Amino acid sequence: MAFWSTPLANKDPKRAFRFQLTITALGLVWYAKTVDRPSYTIESAEHKYLNHTFYYPGHVSWQEVTATLVDPTEPDVAKMVNKIIELSGYGPPVSEGDLTTLGKSSMVGNLGDVIIRMYDSGAPGSGEGEVGATPIETWTLKSAWISGVTHSGLDYSSEDLSTVEVKLKYDWAELKTADDTEIFAGP
Repeated sequence: MAFWSTPLANKDPKRAFRFQLTITALGLVWYAKTVDRPSYTIESAEHKYLNHTFYYPGHVSWQEVTATLVDPTEPDVAKMVNKIIELSGYGPPVSEGDLTTLGKSSMVGNLGDVIIRMYDSGAPGSGEGEVGATPIETWTLKSAWISGVTHSGLDYSSEDLSTVEVKLKYDWAELKTADDTEIFAGP
């Protein structure tokens, strides 16, 4: 039996195009074209005993999140992202004694919170009887910082929009679901 013919017919499946990206330093990123949802791997430890191999779960490693942002003229995303990096301590050396370097606390502080929200359809019956999109999944990247920036290439034969790809590393992510359940919530 198909999912749409069951008693849950008033529930829509999650759709990839119903999302918002918020980065404190940039505000609501309405020009976000794509963004990855957080993912992780669980490393394993191997133990050999006689002719057998046993595996045990180890460390959890969160994978980098990539966001592709359209680069409008206002706000100028390329300028804003580069300013975050500059405020975090990077700049071309001006003398031999220039010892300024990037630090995690300055990178995290200048970027601020990174929040990815997925929404329902906003149709009647999709959110406690209310009409209007309701967040069904909210990811908050903890201690996020920019680990890479790639500006799209230029091409006279293309009509594509200019984009800035931002890679984000983070320590872990919290997930809050529509029923207010928090998963991977920190201390």
